[in-house]
Amino acid sequence: MGTHFPRPYLEPNRIYAVTLNAGAYMSADTGPGVATDAWLRSSKYFFEGVLAANRAAFAAFGLPVSTTRLERTRERRESGSEAEAEGGPRSESESGAGTGTGFGPDFEDGNGEKSLVGVTLPEWDITLSATRRDAIDVGDSVRFEKTLSDADVRTFALSSGDTNRLHLGDEFAAGTRFGGRIAHGTLASGLISAALARLPGLVIYLSQDLEFRAPVGIGDRVAADCEVVEDLGDYRYRLSTAVTDADTGDVVIDGEAVILLDEEPKNAE
Repeated sequence: MGTHFPRPYLEPNRIYAVTLNAGAYMSADTGPGVATDAWLRSSKYFFEGVLAANRAAFAAFGLPVSTTRLERTRERRESGSEAEAEGGPRSESESGAGTGTGFGPDFEDGNGEKSLVGVTLPEWDITLSATRRDAIDVGDSVRFEKTLSDADVRTFALSSGDTNRLHLGDEFAAGTRFGGRIAHGTLASGLISAALARLPGLVIYLSQDLEFRAPVGIGDRVAADCEVVEDLGDYRYRLSTAVTDADTGDVVIDGEAVILLDEEPKNAE
C-alpha cells in the first residue's frame, strides 16, 4: 500500500509510530540468567502495553455504557451516601466509577457478572475469508468496520484515563489544527485488534507496528483490514494492518502485526 498523506495537518516527512514487541527481550544473545532477568524486568512493561492495547480494542468494539449508572455512582460519592452505606469511602477502581465498564442489563448474566464473549452489535460489519485455523494462508484477510461515536470516545477516555481535551472539549478542539474533536489514536487502532480477534483459533499478539497518518473524527466510520502476508511457521503469521476511512478509502493508520493462532482450550465452549 502506497505511502500518502491524505490530509494536510501532518508535518512534512514526519510519521508518528508506536511499536509493541513481545519478542524483543527473548532474542538477545545473552546467557540464560541474564536473559531471564531481562525478561522479568521487562514483563511488567510489556503486559501493561498489552493491557492498554486490549483496553483500546474493548472500547473500539463500541459496547454501550450505562451513563446513568456512572452518574448515580458519582452523585452518591459526592453526597457521601455511598461512603455511609459502605462504611467508608471507596476508590474509583472499587466502585467501578470512571472505568467505563458500567454495561447495561443486556450484558450481565444471572450472577451480575459481565458477559461479553461472542457479542456482536448490528452496526458492526465483519468479513472473514477463512474459518479454520489449519486453513489460514497467505492472502487470507479479515475486515472489521464500525462508526467511532462520541460515546466510544468518552468511554475510552474513562477506561484509559486519556482525558486530553482534543478528544473531549468541543471549544478547545475547534481552535486546534484539526478544527474539532478527534478520536484517540489508540482507540482507532483498536479496530485492528477487533479484526484479528475474528480469526479462527486463539489469537495471541506478538507484535504490532503502527503509523498514524491522519485523524479520525467523531462519528467517522472506519474499517480495519488485516491480510496475511507471510506464514512464519508454527501458526505464526505476519499481516499487513490498516485502518481506513470507510467513506473515502483514505488510510488513517498503517502498519503490520505478527500473531500466533494458538489452539483454543479443550474446555472452550
